[in-house]
Amino acid sequence: MSLFKGKNLLITGGTGSFGNAVLNRFLRTDIGEIRILSRDEKKQDDMRHEFQVRMPDAADKIKFYIGDVRDIQSVQNAMHGVDYIFHAAALKQVPSCEFFPIEAVKTNVLGTENVLTAAIEAGVKNVVCLSTDKAAYPVNAMGTSKAMMEKVIVAKSRTASATKICCTRYGNVMCSRGSVIPLWIDQIKAGNPITVTDPNMTRFIMSLDEAVDLVLFAFEHGESGDILVQKAPACTIKTQAEAVCELFGADKNIIKVIGIRHGEKMYETLLTNEECANAVDMGKFYRVPCDKRGLNYDKYFKVGDKERNTLTEFNSNNTDLLNIEQVKEKLLSLQYIRDRLDEENS
Repeated sequence: MSLFKGKNLLITGGTGSFGNAVLNRFLRTDIGEIRILSRDEKKQDDMRHEFQVRMPDAADKIKFYIGDVRDIQSVQNAMHGVDYIFHAAALKQVPSCEFFPIEAVKTNVLGTENVLTAAIEAGVKNVVCLSTDKAAYPVNAMGTSKAMMEKVIVAKSRTASATKICCTRYGNVMCSRGSVIPLWIDQIKAGNPITVTDPNMTRFIMSLDEAVDLVLFAFEHGESGDILVQKAPACTIKTQAEAVCELFGADKNIIKVIGIRHGEKMYETLLTNEECANAVDMGKFYRVPCDKRGLNYDKYFKVGDKERNTLTEFNSNNTDLLNIEQVKEKLLSLQYIRDRLDEENS
């Protein structure tokens, strides 16, 4: 972690699953300080006590700031002396954003504007913002607000010469807070049917560690204005549900189809067809560079178009689709799943 030696890192929305994963990864390294900015004092207090118990030798590196990305002053209060930012604060639940779309705009769009404005003013060197596959070809309020968030990021990157600003876009993070797998496990343990929206839906899947890896890759290898994505596998909701049933000894017949919720899509997209035209293959990741052209469009008609990539839309239907055994293997790599399975034997 030499890149972070002695540096101060701020995580917005840091009490969530991503913030916890970063703390678990970084806290015992040579990083200087990790600041957690969020608006929920109870979650901050829970996190404070948890890390004091689990990592007493390093917990003093965590500093907590009560604030809201919607309020630029509270963001500025947490920004003094910060070297790097991971911007994870967001409203993420698709149905709730459908019912309260302006709230999604306030947090995801205007909140991001506040974070980036404060970061540039404070001379922060590197900001990585977390987006979602739902921002590509958005059909719901959450995805639309995240798409606008990405536009804010790219626009800010054009003028922020001293602050590098990148964006990561990824799909479903398994066993993150509010995700479906913990719900299914609770339903199985309660003896209830497990509920799926549509068994034929496909979704990208990744672990929290892979989400952190993507952010670190963007931090180290991205250029300002880039959008970076992982070449993630996917599976159908039916496959994922059946894998959970097999791991926890449940009859697959308990799967109950309840229908698609407000704003949901049958499949998600990580790279649009238009983005694929300029995407750069970086091995495990794709990089979509910022369009650096200005508003003087006339000269581009004279220069002509460059040849586009042959890569087309990258979505959860045309990536590698995992079978039940492969999903089970991926699930068993997660500490959360192993802990829940241990409950069965205790």
